[in-house]
Amino acid sequence: MIYPAATGDFEPLADAAPSRVEERSAVIDLEAIRHNVRRLASVASPAKVMAVVKADAYGHGAVPVARAALSAGATWLGVAHISEALALRAAGIEAPMLAWLHTPESNFGAAVAAGIDIGCSGWELGRIVAAAREQERPARIHLKVDTGLGRNGATLATWDSLLGEAIEYQDQGLLRVVGIFSHLAVADEPERPETDEQLAVFREVLAMAQDAGVDPEVRHLANTPATLSRPDTHFDLVRVGLGIYGLSPFEGQNSAEVGLRPAMTVRALVSHCKDVPPGQGVSYGLNYRTSGNSTLGLVPLGYADGVPRVATGGPVRVAGVNYPVVGRIAMDQMVIDLGPLSVSAGGTSLLGAEAVLFGDGTDGGPTAEDWARAAGTNNYEIVTRISPRVPRRYINEAPMPGAGTMQ
Repeated sequence: MIYPAATGDFEPLADAAPSRVEERSAVIDLEAIRHNVRRLASVASPAKVMAVVKADAYGHGAVPVARAALSAGATWLGVAHISEALALRAAGIEAPMLAWLHTPESNFGAAVAAGIDIGCSGWELGRIVAAAREQERPARIHLKVDTGLGRNGATLATWDSLLGEAIEYQDQGLLRVVGIFSHLAVADEPERPETDEQLAVFREVLAMAQDAGVDPEVRHLANTPATLSRPDTHFDLVRVGLGIYGLSPFEGQNSAEVGLRPAMTVRALVSHCKDVPPGQGVSYGLNYRTSGNSTLGLVPLGYADGVPRVATGGPVRVAGVNYPVVGRIAMDQMVIDLGPLSVSAGGTSLLGAEAVLFGDGTDGGPTAEDWARAAGTNNYEIVTRISPRVPRRYINEAPMPGAGTMQ
């Protein structure tokens, strides 16, 4: 089924006939999502799993991914913004969910009314309490402490006073401290000592909370890399983002090596194919010229579709062969040098052939990691930046027979 991307409206496109081959699409395998959740839940057990579906589920589609993750055993959902959580509620998803990144203009009242858990670093507490009074309903909060990442979260210097204020409001029936959490900075580099240091600080603040009489339902610290490599960070709940999309968080280990399956395949149809002479310049700046008689293929995806402009050399698979992008990537298109196919001399034209930018890599095709290397970034950015202009198509929407067991 084909859906418009990142709109919050997941009705099928009206003009999408079942037999139509899309010009371009991001194909999302929901069975891969379910497999990854089962894999991470198995590793984390007895801790529960929060599936992080912020940023439109890392570009995969928040509502379909959330439903797939919950069906596979995730018990919580996590997002950055309250607006993202409200969209999930509007889609009929009633699972526990946490939103943790706010500004003074965030809609705390709507969050309280919708039963959305709210992350609280300190400054938000007064606004959350005001929203609870207005809604005549206790707020559910997770107190966040900065154990070393240096972003949001209460400092150690303010932690004790935040606990005291939260307990006072809890005693008044205005809120419930559901959770205490923090976030790790370098868990994707398991050899670094800072994770041990952050864990020690987290244990210290948990002890302070216990001494103050706070009894949280969930304590959570681990992200995907810590879930896979640091069982001592699991506590009651793990927050997994990258892993549920099947991408490895570790340099030097691919998805298969950590038991995950990439869920997104970005592909298009070759839109033009022509023979050119030696020395033919390609794309803006003419930074690439053909070395001999060659055939150029045009792929209708560019930086407006989320392909990094700097990723010249990124691989594209056509007819079982990986070709590098040559010349500059433009707003709507990129060029691959197919070599001397001699279309004009009767050779096989690849016009209309499928061009895969990245997928699961099982057939030797390119992966998000390959494009990350070409762009000098990480696999998170590659999948998350695929733009709404690329329609999302979902496959394996229903669980496969026997899918309840690890494979």
